Amino acid sequence: MRPYWLHAYLLIYTPLGLFADSRVTAQWQQYALGMLTFAVLYLAAFKAPKEQRVQVWICVGVATCFEIFCSIVWGVYRYRLNNVPLFVPPGHGIVYLFGLLAARTPVVLRYGRRVAYAVLAGAGTWAVLGLTVLPLLTGRFDIQGALCLPVFGFFLLRSPRWPLFAAIFLIVSELEIFGTSLGNWAWMPVAPWTHIPSGNPPSAIAGAYCIIDASVLALLWSYRVGLNTIMTRIRTARSPRIGPSIALLRDSRSNSGEVVSPASTNLI
Repeated sequence: MRPYWLHAYLLIYTPLGLFADSRVTAQWQQYALGMLTFAVLYLAAFKAPKEQRVQVWICVGVATCFEIFCSIVWGVYRYRLNNVPLFVPPGHGIVYLFGLLAARTPVVLRYGRRVAYAVLAGAGTWAVLGLTVLPLLTGRFDIQGALCLPVFGFFLLRSPRWPLFAAIFLIVSELEIFGTSLGNWAWMPVAPWTHIPSGNPPSAIAGAYCIIDASVLALLWSYRVGLNTIMTRIRTARSPRIGPSIALLRDSRSNSGEVVSPASTNLI
């Protein structure tokens, strides 16, 4: 279990944190839980390379924007206090870190793509149950989860970052099952605007992290391109080239037989 201790720790902290949130009665208690979760993410992120730590904190910002839109604006799900709890942004970071670290685990290195096939089989089974058996028990047809499955399957099978998505499916499934069971949040039976029926939780909602991951990489790429452009301009400004007027002046003097000295090209 030594190579998996951090994954196990995050898998244990997640339901414990959700259980604690389901019992809080004051807003300040939820703030305290959020600060604790930020601290857990901060310390756990040190186990990842610097490049991955940057991605984790970008994910926190990106996922927070998605949370505000999906919960507050769209209303496809609602938290029990009708807000976005402070523990949610670092919670997304924990999920993302969990996935990023999966690529180095022995099970992925040993079995490779077979892990992805097993995860996809589990997600597919859940999606089928959400359309057949689960509606008899819950009264909900999980069409929204079934629609997420093709997106999740495409990234899982085609992306070189497939271990990220495979691991994210595991922790998101745990997160959603505990979160909805404990009443931390609830998915609407029918999504506003689209009017698509949804399970509580949807089966392959982990596919949403495919969009979050693409957003993180796009922002990281834009930052690097912008930084390289700025640095290139700074280096160019520090070492100015000979302007056209000076070059023409030298050529004309050379053609007239006049000797050109370095001092003669001084503009001052």
